[in-house]
Amino acid sequence: MKKILLLVCSSLLTMNVTMAQGPEITSWMQNTTTTNPSYPALVSNCQLVQYSATQVYVSCSCIPGYAIGPWTGNPNTPSNQNFVFKITRAPQQNTGTATAVGLGHIGVWTNGVSIFNVSDAMSYNNGGVWFRNAYFWEGPGFDACLGHPQQQGEYHHHVSPTCLYNQADSTHHSPIIGYAFDGFPVYGAYAYTNVNGTGAIKRMKSSYVVSTATTRTNGPAVSTTYPEGCFIQDYSYVAGSGDLDDRNGRFSITPEYPSGTYAYFVTIDDNLNPVFPYTFYGTYYGVVQTGNTGPGGGHVTITETTTVYSPVAAGIDEANKDIKFQLMQNPVYDYAFIYFNPESKNNIKGSLYDAKGQLVQTIENMQPSIEYTLDMSNYAEGIYILKLESGDKRAIQKIVKAK
Repeated sequence: MKKILLLVCSSLLTMNVTMAQGPEITSWMQNTTTTNPSYPALVSNCQLVQYSATQVYVSCSCIPGYAIGPWTGNPNTPSNQNFVFKITRAPQQNTGTATAVGLGHIGVWTNGVSIFNVSDAMSYNNGGVWFRNAYFWEGPGFDACLGHPQQQGEYHHHVSPTCLYNQADSTHHSPIIGYAFDGFPVYGAYAYTNVNGTGAIKRMKSSYVVSTATTRTNGPAVSTTYPEGCFIQDYSYVAGSGDLDDRNGRFSITPEYPSGTYAYFVTIDDNLNPVFPYTFYGTYYGVVQTGNTGPGGGHVTITETTTVYSPVAAGIDEANKDIKFQLMQNPVYDYAFIYFNPESKNNIKGSLYDAKGQLVQTIENMQPSIEYTLDMSNYAEGIYILKLESGDKRAIQKIVKAK
């Protein structure tokens, strides 16, 4: 009888854990072995998803699983960004001063690639008045999936990521294709007609209208060089002209949120071309957490016990983790590569010492399932010691530096 009771309790516990895994946990495209077909040295999609009762932590390379490039007129090269983003499991409407949707990554697609806003960060004659629409000015240099890398190698999409989901499927509610950094979901282009979850599936229409004026105050006249829509300020929000609010979202019932949620949508036209403002816009609906945005953003330190989410297996409690890693190659001629296993601890600090015991290099906040590079190209030959630390866990690795 006791054994049967234990089995029943175990089943109920598993059921409760599964029920607790909402779409903010289960929506991510995970991968630890497959590389990008265009850049086979770069692992693609999300490498690890961890969660607590209140947060989800997504470790990702910012490299998609679909073919990328070339980028006409863009000399930048995509690279592994080793991001760790934090997504709240209980997003809340911001009832105070709204947070502006800034430059750089403003959210993350479900494949771990960055979402960028509508701007290319430049304005007409650098006047700070007429800001350039990235889709118009940079669009000719986007690849077939409508993405490109910026100067630091961060591959991203300003518009609907055409290769991430089937944006031609107008008969089903679109899936969640990303999360904004306020924790609210970003959906594809199609949803129920009515916000109560009824009605036919329809393409969500933006409520922004392009100006028909031929002149611009303190800006260039409308011309073939500067047509309507090439600047963000060419558009104005007209309430009721479309399905979405001024943030390109609405509160509605969706398949993943049967009780309703605020959700952002990407917008496209009948020919599947991106439509302004493309993704979420202006200000965030919810409260934005720290750590994801701004200089150095996207390398969050995990300070709580987490469970590793696996689409197949049960999670692993962080309390039982050790520092588990692989170092390749050894001896090292120029670069060593450190890869932490998914069941390893979080927030690992690496300290490299030379044969005299002098500290020569540190790497902070290394996370599991992400590859880190140890640059030893300018070091002298000899024996080095790599010390890895996280909480009360330690690991030591001897490294031989060769010519």
